[in-house]
Amino acid sequence: MPHNTVNSSQTSTPAPRRAARRAGLATTAATALAALAAASAPAAAAGSTDTAVQRSPEGGRHCAVVYFDLGETLVHTEDDGSLHYLPEAARHLRELREADVEVGLITNVPPEWGETDAERAAKLREIVDADWTGTSPFAWEDFEGRILTPRTVEERKPSPALFERGSGAAHGCHVVYQGETAKELEVARKEGYFTYAVGREGAWPAYLPVPVIEAIAQLP
Repeated sequence: MPHNTVNSSQTSTPAPRRAARRAGLATTAATALAALAAASAPAAAAGSTDTAVQRSPEGGRHCAVVYFDLGETLVHTEDDGSLHYLPEAARHLRELREADVEVGLITNVPPEWGETDAERAAKLREIVDADWTGTSPFAWEDFEGRILTPRTVEERKPSPALFERGSGAAHGCHVVYQGETAKELEVARKEGYFTYAVGREGAWPAYLPVPVIEAIAQLP
């Protein structure tokens, strides 16, 4: 999958620096994962469906695919005449790109937009690009071949259908879903995803930190 930059001023991390970064990953990731797990414990004990990092006991090989919702997760889509990245979204995608983490979109669009995911994704891109007001374009290339959309009305989220397809497309890798809707996060979790709710107030990171995602990838 191409790893194009969001804009011309952003470049990939050179190989020596990337190797050094990975050499210290284990301690950083373990610390971040422990902190997020500890912070989510009270909510989990209270029966919340919106804890920081949650997963089913199913395992996978040493890799992870991170799926996102689109509107109000990565992109501001409210009816105020603007369409652009949410704060920290472009930076998060860039960091995932630099870490060679595969990403995808699981998003609801009208099924009549096309016969295939590729056709519906092309229509989605056309509409988003036409109304885009951000200073840098949306990084569609990062998601190429991994934009999952409903084939029927019944497949629309929060139906589990798209999450099932996402797991299958991950080919045994751990799967992560980041979104803003509690019901979708709950369904994803039941389908074996690690989940993270974006848009939290307070000290929560805007998105699941990349070291945590890299630590998830290394789990059995």
